[in-house]
Amino acid sequence: MNAYCDYCNTHPEDTFNKVYHDTQYGFPITDDALLFERLILEINQAGLSWLTILKKAEGFRLAYDGFDLETVAGYGESDRARLLGDGRIIRNRLKVNAAIENAKRIRAFYPEFGSFQGWLESHHPLSKEEWTKLFKKTFLFTGGEIVGEFLMSTGYLPGAHSADCPIYGKTVAQNPAWLNNTKKGC
Repeated sequence: MNAYCDYCNTHPEDTFNKVYHDTQYGFPITDDALLFERLILEINQAGLSWLTILKKAEGFRLAYDGFDLETVAGYGESDRARLLGDGRIIRNRLKVNAAIENAKRIRAFYPEFGSFQGWLESHHPLSKEEWTKLFKKTFLFTGGEIVGEFLMSTGYLPGAHSADCPIYGKTVAQNPAWLNNTKKGC
C-alpha cells in the first residue's frame, strides 16, 4: 500500500474519498462557482460524513443550478421550498438559508474585488484563526472546522496532505509557499 494519508489508508474501499483526495483536496481553485460549491459542500458536511456529501455532490450541483452565484443569490421563497424538498441534497433550513445568503454576500464582493477568488486573494495569507474570524464576520454557518477544511481543500491553507502522501508533491507544486509552513494533514 502506498503511504497515503491516514484517512485513505483507513478507508481503502471508499472510492469517493480516494478520487476526491487524489484530484481535488488541497488543489487550488480559482473558479468562483467551484469555490462557492466547495464552501456550500463544507457547510453541508457539518454533523455528517464527508462521504455523504461526496455521494450527494452531483445532486447539489443540479439543485443549486451549478452553483452559479448570481442565480443562487437571486433565489426566493419558492426556490428555498424547492431545495428543502429536494432529496438529492441535505434538507436543512439553516444550511439552505446559508447557501442563499452567502451567495448574496459573495456577489457583494464583486464591485470591489471582482470575484470570490479576488476577495480570498486580497486577504491571503492569513492564519486559520484569522481566516475563521473573517469568515464568521462575513458569512453564515462558518465555524472553525468548516473554514479550515474549506481553505485547506481549496489551496489557501497548507495541511491537506501529509508529506509522505503521494499527492502532497502535486499540491505543493501548485502552492510552493506551503513548503515553509506545512502541517500534518489528512
